[in-house]
Amino acid sequence: MENNRWFDQYEEGVPHNINFEDIPVPDFLEKAVRNYPESPAIFFLNCKLSYRQLKEEVDRFATALAGLGVRKGTRVAVQAPNIPQTAIAYLAIQRLGAHAVMTNPLYMPREIEHQWNDAQVEVAITMDFIWDQKVRAIRDKVSVREYIIASVPEYLGFPLNLLAPFKLKKTDPPSIAKVKAEPGVHFFRKLVRSAAAAPPQVDISMDDIAVIQYTGGTTGVSKGAMLTHRNLSYNVQQVRSWFTGLEPGKEVLLAALPFFHIFGLTVCLTWPVAVGAAIVLQANPRDIEGMVNRITKHRVTLFPALPALFNAINQYPNVENLDLSCIKRCFSGSAPLPEDIQTKFEQLTGAIIVEGFGLTETSPVVTANPCMGKRKIGHIGLPIPGTDVRIVDPESGLPEVPVGETGELIVRGPQVMKGYLNREQETSNTIRNGWLYTGDLAVMDEEGYFKIVGRKKDMIIASGYNIFPDEIDRVLMAHEKVFESCTIGVPDQKRGETVKAFIVMQPDQSVTTEELKAFCSKEMAAYKVPTAWEFRDELPKSAMMKLLRRELRDEEIAKQQADA
Repeated sequence: MENNRWFDQYEEGVPHNINFEDIPVPDFLEKAVRNYPESPAIFFLNCKLSYRQLKEEVDRFATALAGLGVRKGTRVAVQAPNIPQTAIAYLAIQRLGAHAVMTNPLYMPREIEHQWNDAQVEVAITMDFIWDQKVRAIRDKVSVREYIIASVPEYLGFPLNLLAPFKLKKTDPPSIAKVKAEPGVHFFRKLVRSAAAAPPQVDISMDDIAVIQYTGGTTGVSKGAMLTHRNLSYNVQQVRSWFTGLEPGKEVLLAALPFFHIFGLTVCLTWPVAVGAAIVLQANPRDIEGMVNRITKHRVTLFPALPALFNAINQYPNVENLDLSCIKRCFSGSAPLPEDIQTKFEQLTGAIIVEGFGLTETSPVVTANPCMGKRKIGHIGLPIPGTDVRIVDPESGLPEVPVGETGELIVRGPQVMKGYLNREQETSNTIRNGWLYTGDLAVMDEEGYFKIVGRKKDMIIASGYNIFPDEIDRVLMAHEKVFESCTIGVPDQKRGETVKAFIVMQPDQSVTTEELKAFCSKEMAAYKVPTAWEFRDELPKSAMMKLLRRELRDEEIAKQQADA
């Protein structure tokens, strides 16, 4: 790779390029077992599995899957929260050279039907309550021939295995259900216990597909990104090279980000296995009390999270009296990280938050701020080793724009997907001459640091001015009384679009729109200041806690049509 300007900013010890090892995804577990057999691999409530025990569970489940006809290339869906069965199932699927289709447990029947039929899923691993509430009713509408039912309590020890069902029945809707045995329906724990730890040997190529990872569908129809063993393995090696100072076999990572999302799958499962870290599972990413308790109980050292989670911990009652000093490194992505949130969390913990950037299509990590080097607030950092990034004209996609000017961010590297499943045209539109066109608008500065200013589809054009909602939200989130902000463009007859901000206040705080306007006017040009405001108790978010601008925009358009 050519000598890019960002290399000068790399932290000492981080290579400009990596001599990648051709390690298929399942081999990370094999290496961890050889090096750290008795080290803890999984913590989940009162369940603890060492790496040796995890491998035995994986091998047994892989044997059971093979007995159900799973072969190299078979599409297997996993629809479960972050529980031991999810990790076991994913690693077993990789062991057989099958394709994992990670499915959001919150999906409704229509979404499940689309994803599983699009991927031609043959075997689905799902939860008892999801089967009862959503999947059974569409059984005749999907391509699945075998179902494997998991249940939260089945990996718990005494007495939680007896007490948990009573608590899970009280959730709304219930998080447990009785499932009757019938042809084509099997039970996870029973399969594992009845199988030998002797799965068939499979020859896995680095260019074989490992995962069909669906985009969230927040910008259109959900598409399946085909990620190979090379994509995932090399991205893990890239992340491993970037996070200096870690102690293999001794780190403890809190897996609060769901495994059905590529950020969680790579950074909270595959990467910690690759470094022999203990993985503390959190089934509900919105359970802040549980999150704080797990950090203190297990002395978590690595905490990949989203800005909303850092903010929630900052606001947790009496958090300043808790000892969170065990946290060393945090990885923030999926949304812009406001400076005040970063500063407060780092003061509380002594940790370093590394803000980065990635996409489903890039396995996901593309850029990150240095851990111990220069971190630039509001920037997504530098391209990680082996990755090339450029800023090009957003209209033509061809000439590279000068440093400091806004354009579309494009990516080239070994982590870029093979393409979209069953969508050749969309693949050719997205990947051109080896470059992935992200649809994100960004700026590169003189030192090679990148800053996202918005999405091409989110950009607001008001009276001919280009306005980026992320910039406005960063300003609003810096206001001491604002908890969350989400800005959109609303159709306007005079201006084309006008700027509207949706605000959630800090607890027991109030503010006027005039006060917010005055605050914004000191930080940005007048044409960017919102002209419409709405205060809400909460904002729509995805399962990954990402703000859903599209939902707010759809609401506004529906209101205008109703008033017309």
